[in-house]
Amino acid sequence: MQRWNVIQHDLLPELRNDVGPLTPRLEKVIHMLDWVRIEEFTESSWCGVGRPPHERAWLANAFVAKAVLGLTSTAGLIERLTIDRALRRICGFALCKPLPSEATFSRAFEEFAGACLAEHVHAALIKEHLGDALIGHISRDGTAIEARERPARKQSVVGTPAPTAQAGLAPTAEAATQPNPAQTAVTPARKRGRPRRGELRAPAKVSGIQRQRQQTLAQIIEEIPRACDRGTKCNAQGYKVSWNGYKLHLDTADCGVPIAALLSSASMHDSLAAIPLSLISAERVTNLYDLMDAAYCSTQLREHSRSLGHVALIDHNPRRGEKIEFAPAEAIRYNERTGAERSNARLKDEFGAKTIMVKGGDKVMSHLMFGVLALSADQLMRLRQ
Repeated sequence: MQRWNVIQHDLLPELRNDVGPLTPRLEKVIHMLDWVRIEEFTESSWCGVGRPPHERAWLANAFVAKAVLGLTSTAGLIERLTIDRALRRICGFALCKPLPSEATFSRAFEEFAGACLAEHVHAALIKEHLGDALIGHISRDGTAIEARERPARKQSVVGTPAPTAQAGLAPTAEAATQPNPAQTAVTPARKRGRPRRGELRAPAKVSGIQRQRQQTLAQIIEEIPRACDRGTKCNAQGYKVSWNGYKLHLDTADCGVPIAALLSSASMHDSLAAIPLSLISAERVTNLYDLMDAAYCSTQLREHSRSLGHVALIDHNPRRGEKIEFAPAEAIRYNERTGAERSNARLKDEFGAKTIMVKGGDKVMSHLMFGVLALSADQLMRLRQ
């Protein structure tokens, strides 16, 4: 409340006298920049040799303002800064000096993406304001992120071409020396039942969730694919939807604040993001219930939530069997999972997750995290008010 009073009674009147009247959206940008404090995480590497670089804190403030104002591109951000003296002063740029070029903005964004600036600021924001609070429910969900880039090609197995009729009638000397594929030893199929005495069989394939439970968080995140490809999932109406791009996985508290975020390829199943998201969220907040839809229905995930001291409420996937319904009290708690869908919708409609103009997993994640950061600050402001 002290910070709120300082902004309302000291900063805003001074800005109005300096640059003119402020719109409600610009006042919202001021409050969000005060909540985020991204300038504390930016460093200047200039040591006095050569041309001094532009202040990275000002550029970082501009990217936060871009997410808050819903600007679609860096060119649109520069144009808005050129004509809006109030926004230019709020971000920190001097009115008497020219703005940095679009190439400078792009280089700074690449630096922020490589250093995971938005991710670190978001983690610090959550720990500061919700680290000591007890969160009742965390809703876990994944949403489609469409990108303007070509999907990566999958490595296909090269097969042996079928012989033609003329090649079969007149075989060459080179073909005669090569072994016939039909005469080569074929690996027999695995027999059912107990193995014989002395028989060695290959170990059974370990599922991805079971392998993740035996790894550390760094190893799990390293194995998560982040290349652009094609994904398919069922929407809320039950229809299958396909897209080119990525998939954003979010952990959202019941107060509407995103706790953790993870980016993966569009083809990765939602269940493979449950364990790393739960470990990241457990480092930041303390929660009681994990709410997930039928895509996460797995015994391994229930055991993992229990090992963290949480109660897993996962919608049962019948898989051609009989569906197990929630108990009445559990069904009421499961209704809180709609908060994850509202967060995904606000992130796409208000904070730029629907318009991706960058390429590459790191840059796409940085663009999305600036939106997640703005969404988190907006929800925290609503809670404090």
